[in-house]
Amino acid sequence: MQNQKGSRIMLAAAMVIFGTLAPFVRNIPVSSGQLALCRAVMASVFIVIFFLIRGKAPNFAGAKKDILPLIFSGFAMGINWILLFEAYKYTTVSVATLSYYFAPVIVIIVCPLLFKEKLTKKQIVCFVMSTIGLCLVINIAGLGGGSDHIGILFGLGAALFYATVILLNKFIKGIAGIERTFLQFVAAAVILIPYVALTGGVTFEGMGTKGWICLVIVGIVHTGFAYCLYFTGLKNIPGQAAAILSYVDPLVAVIISVAVLNEALTVLQLIGGILILGFTLLNELNVEKWIKPRNKQ
Repeated sequence: MQNQKGSRIMLAAAMVIFGTLAPFVRNIPVSSGQLALCRAVMASVFIVIFFLIRGKAPNFAGAKKDILPLIFSGFAMGINWILLFEAYKYTTVSVATLSYYFAPVIVIIVCPLLFKEKLTKKQIVCFVMSTIGLCLVINIAGLGGGSDHIGILFGLGAALFYATVILLNKFIKGIAGIERTFLQFVAAAVILIPYVALTGGVTFEGMGTKGWICLVIVGIVHTGFAYCLYFTGLKNIPGQAAAILSYVDPLVAVIISVAVLNEALTVLQLIGGILILGFTLLNELNVEKWIKPRNKQ
């Protein structure tokens, strides 16, 4: 029980850190591709240090047979970061985040096609209601100007690649946890190097002290440290508890968007966000397990 309590705290802390990403990204004056590359490299170095401090050698024995999905998931992770960083430039953090968290809805629809899983009535309801929520966010945000629509498209693109990472992880059987994420970070860095070289190269002109501090925080704290917290905590808690705690991330992001960055969030956008997050969360929960015992009383 004590183990589970500590694990929940670690997982919740990781989600809070993830939720505070956007303000730091906005203060780093480099391209989204270069920022994604720096994030992957710095996080990889941090995890190597984590392995050394842990004193337990990482187990990469099963990685060889999963090499292709590891490479492709690393590629998808890198593109996911680039698109999310671009979304932050064109629209509010709350709208970008809510668009990005449409990823689980994409997974709901694609899983039956890829893995021949049966689409349940609950999944269909969750998909429809989440899509209605997304429509509310898009339509209302669009009234603010064309840049909002561009930001939403980048957010949805990030969601698509995040969903791709989730789906590719289902094919990776031989390696799990922080070792898998480390290899994905390395793959992302290797793939992003030619992309950055072809799109302006690496330049740190105009960074300044604030930019450097924010870059280090994004690479070390928001990526390396947060992922180590996440996977360390994830080992000891049930899947549903992890699903619930994962929604701390978008909630923190929306709160920061409104309370810290003073970005507007209309009532309909808020309703749309609740529909997206609420019904994607509902899809993760075994509601019948909670309802049936009550009906027997």
